Amino acid sequence: MEKIMIVEDDKIIASELQKLLVSSDYEAIILQDFQNAETEILSVNPDLLLLDINIPYLNGEILLEKIREKSTIPIIMVTSKNSEIDEVLSMSYGADDYITKPYNPTILLLRIGAVLKRTKAKGDTITYKDLTIYTKKGIIKKEKEEIVLTKNEMIIFNYLLNNQNRIVTRDELMTDLWNNNEYINDNALTVNISRLRNKLKEIGHEDAIETRKGIGYILS
Repeated sequence: MEKIMIVEDDKIIASELQKLLVSSDYEAIILQDFQNAETEILSVNPDLLLLDINIPYLNGEILLEKIREKSTIPIIMVTSKNSEIDEVLSMSYGADDYITKPYNPTILLLRIGAVLKRTKAKGDTITYKDLTIYTKKGIIKKEKEEIVLTKNEMIIFNYLLNNQNRIVTRDELMTDLWNNNEYINDNALTVNISRLRNKLKEIGHEDAIETRKGIGYILS
């Protein structure tokens, strides 16, 4: 089930949007902490973000720009402003689509579906430096070399890739594994990280995953 996060400070609109998404077979999470919006969004790591421009503390466009520095999460901007300037700014900051309030629920669902479909098609293959990662097959290639990852190793590596150059906590990785129906304990996570490191070492990326003691890991 795809996970969508709603960033909307109007509680009634957010609740209605959540009901719409749940009824359409999505998992819908409403952002609660607007003061720490960026941190909460990155820790949840949704499949798609519905981001309103008019939110407390940071406006949506600045938040979009900050998220884009650290993640490729698909983002649809939602706003009551009917302005070409807002649309241009949103797209230039890295939004995947844009919809104006009041929106037709059917149109919104179609746009969500289209963005997720594009992202999924594009996301079957990811690049990291000189590596090509085939996420569905769990394969990493470097020229003629090829290594195979287990499902858990692929989930961990994919999460680190989506949050590259940001410290990812062990709790975040455990949560992402659980969200993918992989129930592992803390020791098993350590083993999986170690195996992933060894496999990356085989193809010339020995220091790709750094340990930040007492905090977590970072893919540089």
